Amino acid sequence: LQEDVKHLEKHDNCTVAVTRKGSYRTEVLSNGHSLASDEPKELNGTNTGPTPYGFLLAALGACTTITLRMYADRKNIPLDSVHVRLTHERVHAEDCECDSDGRTGLLDVVRKYVILEGELDDAHRKRLMQIADLCPIQKTLKNQPIVSTTLLGDQAVLECR
Repeated sequence: LQEDVKHLEKHDNCTVAVTRKGSYRTEVLSNGHSLASDEPKELNGTNTGPTPYGFLLAALGACTTITLRMYADRKNIPLDSVHVRLTHERVHAEDCECDSDGRTGLLDVVRKYVILEGELDDAHRKRLMQIADLCPIQKTLKNQPIVSTTLLGDQAVLECR
């Protein structure tokens, strides 16, 4: 337990989520930024913030646009703006019109649609679309991260510094 608390204390990229009895609304504090997550009303939430999947898609979209902006700036590519729209659905592998890599059962399918604005030639567009698939969040998702869950005692302080 002490080792887990020490691990929490030394990491700056900390996120805390708190939900209370009788509500799905979750207060999220991430690196000093306050956010709210919730479920839609049809799932007994109060719809006061994005769903957890909404945050996942937002993270991927933000990472994609930031990665493209950094690359374009570094390479002096005349990219005026980037728009990314994402969707998530769970589909059966046999119904999926995608590369399922031989997987069976239910698949999580995320589709990312990108609009690139600016005086871009075909070579720029092709390269930027390659870069769009290299954002760190997408790499993490494709790498099947290991998630470990640890129960902390009531006395453990869950706060970000």
